Amino acid sequence: MSDPCSKWGVRVLRRVAFRVPRHPASVGVARQRVRRHLAAWGYAAKSETAANAVLLVSEPAANVVRHAPLLVREFEVAVTAREDGSCLIEVCDQGPGLPVVVRDGEVGEAENGRGLRLVEAVAKEWGVRPDRHVGKTVWALIDAPPLYVPHAQHRHRPAHQEGRDD
Repeated sequence: MSDPCSKWGVRVLRRVAFRVPRHPASVGVARQRVRRHLAAWGYAAKSETAANAVLLVSEPAANVVRHAPLLVREFEVAVTAREDGSCLIEVCDQGPGLPVVVRDGEVGEAENGRGLRLVEAVAKEWGVRPDRHVGKTVWALIDAPPLYVPHAQHRHRPAHQEGRDD
């Protein structure tokens, strides 16, 4: 699974990143915020793109809430609309472990790891990117119709400035 963040040639149209506390209610908050940002960018609220993006945020966010060590107090969610129509979803946390997909018939049908099978089924591509020091980013890429962005609004800002609304 390659990392779509490292692929050159696809311009970022819109990006927003936000942090939420590591709390069960934050999974719903993350879904609502992603849905709201996609709607503001022109994706229909009940579109397949919005539904898939919400699912792709829910699973890794729930994993952070459920499995991250107590010292992990918050996590970051980012959603990016790209010029080719794809939409990138990222959930980042400072937990040390990497998620594992549980396959059918593996060790007693463990309860953990099945949500990532949903991510695998919905995403065009997905993966886990370990962070430099500690933690990781679970990312997923979905196809979507290209967004129309008027030329005057079509500009790219450096990643450290892109749409952060902490």
